[in-house]
Amino acid sequence: MSVRKAIELGQFSHGGWYAKSQARDQSALRLRIREIAHARPRFGYQRIHVMLRREGWKVNRKRVYRWYRFEGLQIRMRVRRRKHMSLHRGPVPQARRTHERWSMDFVHDQLFGGRAFRVLTIVDQFSRQTPLLEPRFSFGGRDVVAALDRAIERTGTPVSITIDHGTEFTSKVLEEWAYRRGVKLDFIHPGKPTENGLIESFNGRLRDECLNVMQFESIEDAIEKTEAWRIDYNDQRPHSSLGHLTPNEYAQKRQEKRTSEPAVL
Repeated sequence: MSVRKAIELGQFSHGGWYAKSQARDQSALRLRIREIAHARPRFGYQRIHVMLRREGWKVNRKRVYRWYRFEGLQIRMRVRRRKHMSLHRGPVPQARRTHERWSMDFVHDQLFGGRAFRVLTIVDQFSRQTPLLEPRFSFGGRDVVAALDRAIERTGTPVSITIDHGTEFTSKVLEEWAYRRGVKLDFIHPGKPTENGLIESFNGRLRDECLNVMQFESIEDAIEKTEAWRIDYNDQRPHSSLGHLTPNEYAQKRQEKRTSEPAVL
């Protein structure tokens, strides 16, 4: 479509089409809004606006509100009247190395005799590796912490873990563990499982390729079979989003690439 035709359909002037934006760079303001929101998790945009004005920023409240919404800093927490020591606000940064950022969730299934059990699943957001699958009849906050400690012994401590608002993940025990370990807890918004899409996709794969095709006679049998599937998934199963490499192959290839790149002085 020609420019003339586009202007006619859009019903605006030629000058408006070719005009260049005269808006000032707002990157410094956006950065400061994020810094205040992260330092003071319970501050809304109005209080952030007041603090900016006190610091000398000549900015109106509407602009602060637009950037506050654009950065995704608004958060609604189910756990009321309790401080989160390790809470991260805003969109989760993209992982740039293996075991930097994890996603964690639960999958439900049942034994051959009908008794229900749950599987704690963890996935690395960069390499798609799964450091842990742990079936149990029930989970509490201490059980989740113990499982995370075992996973960390294999891989090292992640920077953050993306989770939902399940009672096991909002427990004080997990909060205290994250604070001591220096791990940030990235809570998705309630009712938005797509914000943790990697773990949702992995859980579907686990159910389709393992839970739905195997019979489990006991919880010990479930532990043995899910662990065998986890090892096969990491070592043998090609992943389309990784260029048809296995998670372990992809992690190793990226590590070799980083070590071969010359240092930037």
